[in-house]
Amino acid sequence: MKKFFKEFGEFIKRGNVLDLAIGVIIGGAFSAVVTALTTYILRPIINWIIALCVGENATNAYTFLRGSADDLANAIYIDWGAFISAIINFILTAFILFLIIKTINRVSEDLNVNKKMKERILEKMKNDEPLSDGEKRWIEKMKKKNPDMVPTLEQPEEEPEPAPEPTETEKLLQEILLELKDQKK
Repeated sequence: MKKFFKEFGEFIKRGNVLDLAIGVIIGGAFSAVVTALTTYILRPIINWIIALCVGENATNAYTFLRGSADDLANAIYIDWGAFISAIINFILTAFILFLIIKTINRVSEDLNVNKKMKERILEKMKNDEPLSDGEKRWIEKMKKKNPDMVPTLEQPEEEPEPAPEPTETEKLLQEILLELKDQKK
């Protein structure tokens, strides 16, 4: 049982699970918006268009299988507007998810391309190879957009040169200064 919970904990800690949870929450909120759009705005318009096409009476937007428009609570009918709204709901949701996934894939691809480009340029810089014009343009673009992506060779920090040994005159001056300080105290 401990192994199960350990595996579950590792599963939860992965970034993909958090991304999935965020996606589900956003998807639920987005689904509510699309459903409201299709139910309260598009569906009445669709029913109105159907009623115009089949006749003056608004009840012509429904196909009654049993009962009548006078007793809708006990009637069995097909609401064509609801059906068409559901189809539009599906198409809108699928289209928006397509755009979101396409954007995420493009950003992910750009990140991978930029990482590979940075690695290639760093390798060339280490080997003192000349950079192509495209690589130079990429560096200039990254300087403006994302300075962290600009490849640079890390220069080892140079140790400061040790201070030169004081001359005899400097030693005498230091001794005099020390004595003067002692006398003031």
